[in-house]
Amino acid sequence: MSQRINLSALNKQQLSDFCDELGLKRYRSDQLFQWIHHKNAKSFDEMTNLPAMLRGSLAEKAELKGSKRAAMNRSKDGTVKCLFRLHDDKLIEAVLIPEFFDDGVADRLTVCVSSQVGCVFGCTFCATGKMGLYRNLTIGEITSQALAINTIAMEEYGKRITNIVYMGMGEPFHNYGSVVDSAAILCDPLGFNLSPKRITISTVGLTKQIRRYADEEQPFPLAISLHAADDDKRNKIMPINKSRNIEALREVIEYYYRKLRRPVTYEYLLFDRFNDGPDDARKLAKVAQWVPSKVNIIMYNNVEGVMLERAKEDRLGRFISELSRRDVRVMVRRSRGDDIDAGCGQLAIRSS
Repeated sequence: MSQRINLSALNKQQLSDFCDELGLKRYRSDQLFQWIHHKNAKSFDEMTNLPAMLRGSLAEKAELKGSKRAAMNRSKDGTVKCLFRLHDDKLIEAVLIPEFFDDGVADRLTVCVSSQVGCVFGCTFCATGKMGLYRNLTIGEITSQALAINTIAMEEYGKRITNIVYMGMGEPFHNYGSVVDSAAILCDPLGFNLSPKRITISTVGLTKQIRRYADEEQPFPLAISLHAADDDKRNKIMPINKSRNIEALREVIEYYYRKLRRPVTYEYLLFDRFNDGPDDARKLAKVAQWVPSKVNIIMYNNVEGVMLERAKEDRLGRFISELSRRDVRVMVRRSRGDDIDAGCGQLAIRSS
């Protein structure tokens, strides 16, 4: 018996081609697409608008391998961390981060999705990087995280998720194809139908992929995990910088802006007495002036076994003042979900 094809791993065009090969009418492809990437179907038996004979035929030729929710943990601040089990028993995590109006009603509901099981880049502050890399996630393993957490959002807050960020486990641009295809599916009217402006893809600075991203005119906002604004300090915490340094990053960011005329976001974890001094702020301001941009200062969630610690409030205040004097657009992202290890840098599976 020939190996069955995993329909969850196909992009929209590939799914259409699969249906064409079976001689199915074009609308069947749309139906399959909706079941997989809108209704988060786990089996062909769920696809009740398909004839029983077709469902049986599909089950012989194809399969669905998304992700299934295995556990859920709530933080005291409302953050929800979900553990997902994959078809090969590998585990990943994704996080729902709610923000609220003053009256306690949910406003922005952001899902942080994973793109890999583990990560190869080994940033010293990141729990995921300590796992090493097991494998990339497929398209469906990514989209199903967002769909499953959307169900939680509807149950908890009575509204859909509003934003998706590719900032969970893994380096998104190291799994480029599945990441951009999954983002496109999440924006598709037959998928989750989210605006591309509400999906942000982050990278530690893979210059070749950023250039490709620009050349393809991908519509999703780009975020750069920077965390230090000079080579000496960035080398110490992000090994990727030794092969793709600050100057290489500047060159590709300027290329990206020339091509798309879109600003970038710099993510900057603030570490106590490492990258939070006035000189660090001045260097960061210079980076922020390469192209139109904004800086997200992220208050670090301490990770077991990591010497770096969250910056103190007084140093944060002086750091922001230094940036503001240089007309840098800056936002502080407070620690969320750190009591359940759901914060930035804390996602890790201890037994994969």
